[in-house]
Amino acid sequence: MEKPMSPPRVAVIAIGGNALVAKGQRGTITEQFANSRKMLRGIIDVIRAGFMPVIIHGNGPQVGSAMIRVDMALDKVPEVPLGVLVADTEGGMGYMLAQSLINILRREGLQIPVTTVLTQVVVDKNDASLKKPTKPVGPFYSEPEAMKYQQERGWAMVEDAGRGWRRVVPSPAPLEIVERETIRLLIEHGIIVIAAGGGGIPVYLEYDNTLEGIDAVIDKDLTAAVLGQSIDAEFMAILMGEPQVALNFGKPDQRNLGELSRTEAFELLERGEFAEGSMAPKIRAAIKFLDGGGRKVIITNTDFLFEAFHDRAGTRIYA
Repeated sequence: MEKPMSPPRVAVIAIGGNALVAKGQRGTITEQFANSRKMLRGIIDVIRAGFMPVIIHGNGPQVGSAMIRVDMALDKVPEVPLGVLVADTEGGMGYMLAQSLINILRREGLQIPVTTVLTQVVVDKNDASLKKPTKPVGPFYSEPEAMKYQQERGWAMVEDAGRGWRRVVPSPAPLEIVERETIRLLIEHGIIVIAAGGGGIPVYLEYDNTLEGIDAVIDKDLTAAVLGQSIDAEFMAILMGEPQVALNFGKPDQRNLGELSRTEAFELLERGEFAEGSMAPKIRAAIKFLDGGGRKVIITNTDFLFEAFHDRAGTRIYA
């Protein structure tokens, strides 16, 4: 392959793992494939606008389900650690998204290669969050169910922004993308990359600079910001379940936010206006991306990606 004469304009698109499991669904593979096809259609508009997308996805429901399967099979097969489960979901979900996007591109008459890169992400092995789980994974539970699992299985459980109770696991901050040069090379040769699924496989550096796995799930939006900085992305889109960021979410005085400066977003975050485990990491990731040279961050759902890209919908945060 010959390298293009001019570097591509790169857009990092971060998709929530919950976007593949719609409300009321069990999360079967058939349902997730159908949701993938629906969700990825908006990326065609980004491509036609002249951007090369790099797709990152969450894996909260998927890795949570995998953890349940491990728990239920402990008396039959060896335990699989959380870090390896992240790698498993990164591969499986990457296959699902890649196949869905390839089919959409072919139907649109666009002959653009797509590949999935299993991505390791360096974290600090002494990160304080490793001792204090905060990252919600798996399905939503009622409060009685959550208390039962907390007592019987020793799970750490938290209430998740009024949507129910969920299991939480350690979530250290991403520091560096191990495969960043591979991803950059693929982009420069016109290949759409699905990378850092589930926030990436968490690893840390040993004293001799070798890599070692660690049991955690990294926030995919923060990883998207780090990856975006390392490949000189121009803008980042964070796709979630709601069309806009809101203050007092789910309350009678809910107020949707259309356009924010980086400073305004930071002030709202510092005042505690956004819930941890849901919106706060997204705002934190947006600020990190903008501080690293990004021009704009869009936060919306898949239905409004095209409109938000043209500043007509969603929440837009500018440097």
